[in-house]
Amino acid sequence: MPEHPILVLDPAAADHHAEHEALRSRGPAARVDILGVTAWSVTDPVLLKELLTGAQVSKDARAHWPAFADTVSTWPLALWIAVHNMFTAYGGDHRRLRRMVAPAFSARRVQTMEPSIEAIVTALLDTIGSRPAGESVDLREELAYPLPIAVIGRLMGVPDDRREAFRSLVDGVFSTALDADEAAANTASLYKLLDELIDTKRAGPGDDMTSLLIAARDTEGDGSSLSDDELRDTLLLMISAGYETTVNGIDHGITALLADPEQLAHIRAGRANWSDVVEETLRHEPAVKHLPLRYALTDLALPDGQTIRAGEAILASYAAANRHPDWHGESADRFDITRPSSEHLAFGHGVHFCLGAPLARLEIASALRLLFERFPDLELAVPVADLKPLPSLISNGHQSLPVRLRPSIA
Repeated sequence: MPEHPILVLDPAAADHHAEHEALRSRGPAARVDILGVTAWSVTDPVLLKELLTGAQVSKDARAHWPAFADTVSTWPLALWIAVHNMFTAYGGDHRRLRRMVAPAFSARRVQTMEPSIEAIVTALLDTIGSRPAGESVDLREELAYPLPIAVIGRLMGVPDDRREAFRSLVDGVFSTALDADEAAANTASLYKLLDELIDTKRAGPGDDMTSLLIAARDTEGDGSSLSDDELRDTLLLMISAGYETTVNGIDHGITALLADPEQLAHIRAGRANWSDVVEETLRHEPAVKHLPLRYALTDLALPDGQTIRAGEAILASYAAANRHPDWHGESADRFDITRPSSEHLAFGHGVHFCLGAPLARLEIASALRLLFERFPDLELAVPVADLKPLPSLISNGHQSLPVRLRPSIA
């Protein structure tokens, strides 16, 4: 088959849907440039699931990517490949690190958090609802952001006065508009904040996950616990993954329902429920478009005759895979909460499936349900086409989400 030129992914994600269509048109996998690094973008859902579950693909760049040493000092996304936590771990190390934090995100534990999540949403809606009729409100800023920050902040024991600082720095982690120096400065500031959190919790432990992880680090000496780097990077993963992705899920759920009133009518008529909305939102606009990186341990023969060579990098292109017509038919681009199956890869697949999925689902469902119950006349304040995407080929959301809560009083 003819070899396609390498597709340079737009770091500003100005038209990611067109870019994803271009990727799919090149076959199950295509070579791309992601901020100067060449990788295989995998968009075919069958192939992607196979690679995400197979032992022949690793997330450990130090061990399995020959280009790691030459890349990590200059690549703007170095943090995504250099952290020491379960995100980049392989084999036994991954199982050890995942086992330490999994209990905090069990379905039973998350269910106990529902009343507190609803209380946070209700308080936010009370504040939002105090605005004059017809005034525009940015729901990304005033609902989608503060809810997950509050939830993950309580779970991890992040003091209230440090949550905004974490938010700003985590935004920088997901941005692909920063150059290498800016990204390195953002990482340094983030680690400084994490070190301060560890010092605070070590001096005064609380009933939170950070204190529990510190206790495990300080008391278990059998080699099964966390190293200092693993402790810090595990906190980084839990805080960042528990925040940014949920923000985008709430953002896109609101947007999709307001852009297509017929979908909201399905909810109000009982033809679909809020879980259907959440799953279709995650399929239609997953919070993460592309997730860097994985690495081939052996040569991988592709269905179209191409080969991913051992040591080459792989980019999991979840958003493009979620809308693949071979998976969801010719209507894959349409938001439809009544479709027979909204199966998706928004939380990944296989051993690295997102531990926080139950919590994210609960937060998104609670925010959407309580918002539309409180404000049944909610409407977008600008045409949906005017909503600007985040400048990121990783994070999938809008820069703002202006709405009117109720019609203006004539």
